[in-house]
Amino acid sequence: MKIATRGSALALWQANHVRDRLRADDPSLDVELVIIKTKGDKILDVPLAKVGGKGLFVKEIERALLDEAADVAVHSMKDVPAELEAGLDMVAISTRANPFDALVSRNGESLAELPDGARVGTSSLRRQCQLRAARPDVEIVSLRGNVNTRLRKLDDGELDAVILAAAGLERLGFGDRIADRLEPPRFLPAIAQGALGIETRADDTDTIARVREAIHDASDAPRVLAERAFMARLEGGCQTPMAAYADWDGGGLHVRGLVSSVDASEMLRGEVRGLGEDAEALGRQLAEDLLERGAGRILAACIAAG
Repeated sequence: MKIATRGSALALWQANHVRDRLRADDPSLDVELVIIKTKGDKILDVPLAKVGGKGLFVKEIERALLDEAADVAVHSMKDVPAELEAGLDMVAISTRANPFDALVSRNGESLAELPDGARVGTSSLRRQCQLRAARPDVEIVSLRGNVNTRLRKLDDGELDAVILAAAGLERLGFGDRIADRLEPPRFLPAIAQGALGIETRADDTDTIARVREAIHDASDAPRVLAERAFMARLEGGCQTPMAAYADWDGGGLHVRGLVSSVDASEMLRGEVRGLGEDAEALGRQLAEDLLERGAGRILAACIAAG
């Protein structure tokens, strides 16, 4: 079985994790990694919102599946657009790691402890708007690159703090550098952050069966489905500051969502509760609630501003 993956340290960790899970389920299986450099890996000096958004990290990998150069693709689900390429299917969602964002600061300060005017690195519009709402005095610096690159810029003194996904830091052994965990209700994470998605050709029944048996988490999948349904209804991408987080609460699914202007002058929040079997309907319901309250106008303004 050939697994297509990006070549960053984090992407390779994820692909090797999936490989190990597949081999644990079937020790006789021969698994090979196929490393692919995506457009998102090549363009590092421009914010994602200005060069194509989430699809930059998956299109070349999906092409490898369609061309049968690979059988399986491993994605960070937060990087996957709402619409998949025709002929492909996201057949498994992994057990979700820490879904939240984390602040890493040069001197170990929490977000509240950062000095006035501190330079905080992040290129995510979602993180930027929530950061502006929490600390309007800090200076936000656009920051691209892999985890090691971003931490190096912090350590070299270019920044006072960076905001990264906690899961990526923990998977690469940097969990001890987290100074502040940015959790709800203060911050909502990226849609599906912390979960891995396993994509295959839709007609590759043998691979689908192997992957689902070894990888799929039936408890965490509804959480991801609810968040992605919220994103899909709002036609979200990297140009649109939105967030969602679904979790189990008393046997049901609790879904929270957010839509904001980039400058955080307008921020809409909402939440719904319901059955896990209705996960996608719950995500759409929450999106409709925010749309009725003006989310469409806010998102359209974000896209027009570019």
